[in-house]
Amino acid sequence: MHLARFPRQHFAHLPTPLEPMPNLTKLLGGPTLYIKRDDCTGLATGGNKTRKLEFLIGDAVANGADTLVTTGAVQSNHVRQTAAAACRFGLACEALLDRRVPDRDARYETTGNVLFGRMFGATLDYLPAGTDMDAACAERVEAIRSRGGKPYYIPGGGSNTIGALGYVNAALELLQQANDQSLRIDYVVHGTGSAGTQSGLVAGLEGANSGIDVLGMCVRQKDAKLQEAAVHRLASATAEKLGVKGGIDAGRVMANADYVGDGYGLPTEGTIEAIDLLARHEGILLDPVYSAKGMAGLIDQVRKGHFSKTDNIVFLHTGGALALFAYEERWTR
Repeated sequence: MHLARFPRQHFAHLPTPLEPMPNLTKLLGGPTLYIKRDDCTGLATGGNKTRKLEFLIGDAVANGADTLVTTGAVQSNHVRQTAAAACRFGLACEALLDRRVPDRDARYETTGNVLFGRMFGATLDYLPAGTDMDAACAERVEAIRSRGGKPYYIPGGGSNTIGALGYVNAALELLQQANDQSLRIDYVVHGTGSAGTQSGLVAGLEGANSGIDVLGMCVRQKDAKLQEAAVHRLASATAEKLGVKGGIDAGRVMANADYVGDGYGLPTEGTIEAIDLLARHEGILLDPVYSAKGMAGLIDQVRKGHFSKTDNIVFLHTGGALALFAYEERWTR
């Protein structure tokens, strides 16, 4: 998998650390837990979208774009990082924000990721929950083009075959770190949403014949089979783009939807517990939308004996702790 064949701009702080979590491992009684710190990718406080944006911005620049158009939920980590990347390369950024999280107070739309997005100069427009965001973005692209601009559309989460290359690269990076540390990895666990991160990991790890299972804990999709199908489609398309022989076996795509709770952006008791445990036992901040739901699933599966005591599990931290400011009432009441 020769990623240098594809346009890319290098701005992420890589490789991100691969660290043990001895205190959480002891607290839960095994298996041995590690954390891949993709909250430390550098761009606008970091996060997993930065890896995707290296390839997406590379493609945008190669195509002469002057404006990035993207979408996400109101407290979108992706929008924050896309807006910052636009600044880095002298591009405008227009983002359509989906009000998909219900019953939030007015500060939800002014703090955290939203505040940073405005600081980076992005145009942020709010649309009602249930809006066809792809169609809305297509209209915005045409409007920019009609006034002489050169728009480049980045889907929500940066989740297409170009963005997924960022996590193919992450898979190769993780394998190099594991080999250097003589660490046998049995599972990679993370929160899965728009499918790009998991698809890239699966394409990379399967293409490298690593034998490592990737388990995505759903943060929005309540039907694990539908999430697996979405990940498999994108992983297969990414593998084809890379020229991986044999494609991706659908059985190698695994998702668990038991920890979504009431929906996207709505923390469960397990979500809050995961944030507290990582903060107090490892000094690591999780976000309430993605990484904490993924960690809540991992913690519960460990408690239920899903993993062997001898397994080595890497949790992929996808970043986003800025969103904690939009949920601060959970810790200040």
